[in-house]
Amino acid sequence: MKRKMFEQGRAMNTVFIQIRCKPGKTYAVADEIALRETYAELHSTSGDWDLLLKLYIPDGEDTGRYINEYILDIDGIDRTHTIITFKAF
Repeated sequence: MKRKMFEQGRAMNTVFIQIRCKPGKTYAVADEIALRETYAELHSTSGDWDLLLKLYIPDGEDTGRYINEYILDIDGIDRTHTIITFKAF
């Protein structure tokens, strides 16, 4: 499944996902996320998580289903932590 993240004219919800990858898989996971074109930003990080992903999910979409269909099926992901935001200041 491939979909452009920014759909013109639709309200979007901002979601951040911290991703822990299996050992040696961080770059492969990042490459696969980049190929899917479903993200706004993707950063490598230090600490307990390897990647930080920022998504804009169209308003009205089921956030859990969206993440499961577009992100969590990527081989090499060990664990994720999802942060749903309410308002940007």
